[in-house]
Amino acid sequence: MTEMVYVYDGSFEGFLSCIFESYANKEVLTAICRDEDFAPQLFACRFIETNVEYANRVIRKVVKCSPYAAELLRKGFLSCLSDREILLYHLVVKLLRQGPHFLANFSDETLNPVVRAVRHLEGEAHLLKGFVRFSELGGVLGSEIEPKNQVLPILRSHFCARYRNERFFIYDRTHRQALFYAAGKAVIRPLEAFQMAPPDETEANYRILWKRFYDTVAIKERFNPRCQQTHMPKRYWKTMTEFQDDAYFTAQSSPASAAIPGAPSETPAPARLSESGTSAPASAP
Repeated sequence: MTEMVYVYDGSFEGFLSCIFESYANKEVLTAICRDEDFAPQLFACRFIETNVEYANRVIRKVVKCSPYAAELLRKGFLSCLSDREILLYHLVVKLLRQGPHFLANFSDETLNPVVRAVRHLEGEAHLLKGFVRFSELGGVLGSEIEPKNQVLPILRSHFCARYRNERFFIYDRTHRQALFYAAGKAVIRPLEAFQMAPPDETEANYRILWKRFYDTVAIKERFNPRCQQTHMPKRYWKTMTEFQDDAYFTAQSSPASAAIPGAPSETPAPARLSESGTSAPASAP
């Protein structure tokens, strides 16, 4: 069989099309690269066009062999696992050759890295269900997150059920995509450049109230930074209201900066990193 490097468009359907083409052409894949990340290789390379029919045939076959493997395939593709495409490809190859029995052995060298990546994805999504902070922007709720994994498809059902009567969006800064929800319909779309619009007076006051609540309920004598960062990892703080600097609490119509909205005994919050990009419109699609 011929060794080959496949280049695809970065979509899940495109990845499944790569698996189909490798079997159809009897080619062993040494790497699967997104077109935007492709670099010259020693092996022969071929660009694979996304074919939804081929992708559906692959996923149906995987589901028939093992629904659990199909779940690992879908969620593993959303993870931040290094070289995820080729690792998932090896998982499918082993599944089709040996059957699903190896999926019960979590120490299996093919299965283990995928399972660990999926657990990390699910753990991050679980944390973000509590760490997402929404702002009211002209009748639309807006939020920003900076996850390591592509968690928006995992978070979609949770937030759509929780805010079924609202209009909202969640912007993923890391992967430059956003979840939009309105009138019972949700879509995830790429969004290259985005910056949250400044709050109006009402929203600024709500932010100040939340910050005061956070600082007031804290018990100074029991302050434990290590415990705090265990339950609320520091990498999430940049998008959480309670850890922002003064500018975050400044209303759009107010020329002066708002006073620090913490309780007298508060611990100073880290500064929010500046972001580049165009301002958000008054409402989301």
